[in-house]
Amino acid sequence: MNEHTQTHTYIAKTFFGLEPVLSDELKNIGATQIKTLNRAVSFSASEEIMYKANLWLRTALRIIKPIHEFKAINEEQLYRHTQKMDWSQFLEPKDTFVIDSTAHSKFLTHSHYAALKVKDAIVDQLRDQFGERPSINAENPTLRINLHIAHDDVTIGLDASGNSLHKRGYRTGTNEAPLNEILAAGMILLSGWDRRAPLLDPMCGSGTIPIEAAMIALNVPPGHLRTSFGFFTWKDFDPTLWKKVRTDAEAQRVRNSDVRIFGSDIDRGILDKTRQNIVNAKMDAHISIAPKSFSDVTPPATPGMIITNPPYGERLKPADLQTLYKMIGDVLKKNFAGWDAWVISGNKDALKQLGLHPSKKLTLYNGALECRFQKFAMYRGSIKQKHQTPNDEN
Repeated sequence: MNEHTQTHTYIAKTFFGLEPVLSDELKNIGATQIKTLNRAVSFSASEEIMYKANLWLRTALRIIKPIHEFKAINEEQLYRHTQKMDWSQFLEPKDTFVIDSTAHSKFLTHSHYAALKVKDAIVDQLRDQFGERPSINAENPTLRINLHIAHDDVTIGLDASGNSLHKRGYRTGTNEAPLNEILAAGMILLSGWDRRAPLLDPMCGSGTIPIEAAMIALNVPPGHLRTSFGFFTWKDFDPTLWKKVRTDAEAQRVRNSDVRIFGSDIDRGILDKTRQNIVNAKMDAHISIAPKSFSDVTPPATPGMIITNPPYGERLKPADLQTLYKMIGDVLKKNFAGWDAWVISGNKDALKQLGLHPSKKLTLYNGALECRFQKFAMYRGSIKQKHQTPNDEN
């Protein structure tokens, strides 16, 4: 077994509620020993599968390779155990690095201070060895190190992703509250959309849901536009293997798809940016955008799926929010018989104004905000007839 085929344990981080989706994604790319954690999934993978994980995973924030695990209850132990690692395997004095840290511990309560102690341990070791030390670069480091402290358990890992994987590379213009790309992709994958039926986001904002849906339908990896990942600067990076992963991905793309994806928004000002994002993502042949209120949207003749993220924050007054959600519910009932509609909102009271009974309720997080992602089956005819439909996912 050579160095590129031997396996290693990795941690893929995600948002709460998306762990099962991420687990399925990992299984699909060939990862093994998959274990669901809190806002993360651990897995075993070869170097090639790790490369694929960074390129292909739609619901992962970043991929971490743990390299050193130990117990520590104070800064002295943290420093001493960090120095037990031979950091010359990963860094030279000419390199730069940064440490991202999280701490949930009564012993080491300040993650920033813990990161400083780890930094001191690394640079002191390398200064003693080489006579000079690497520098810190928070923006574009040679090596991004991840420090995770849970009680007295400390894990130091290498960040294989670099910039967060939600940074696909297509977003140049946003509205005030763009939907995170990872959450959007997770919503689409959770919805059960078959990748063939029409998909509509009637409040598409900067276009995240339509773009992510198009990439899913065409089997285009979410990282296809990115020019760098964290593992590019690792000493054991294999450019030939990475080229193979990229070539294999291109061969798996769905050609000649007739999938129809639609987006609309009442805010004409955002749609120029939306169209530019779609062009940047190279999905403009598959997505149609129109400046319309939801009440003015004409549904395609073939029923499909709505996935949308209406306003629910401080941008609207409570009375305006109630009016908006009532309108959404009325339009769904009047114009979208036979469709399935998924709505995400951080406002439970607003969701009640839809006047619809959800057939499925999921809890997701948009950043730190707890949200409800709810499915509404807009029956055409009787409920009994609907349940007799072969493709009904319930």
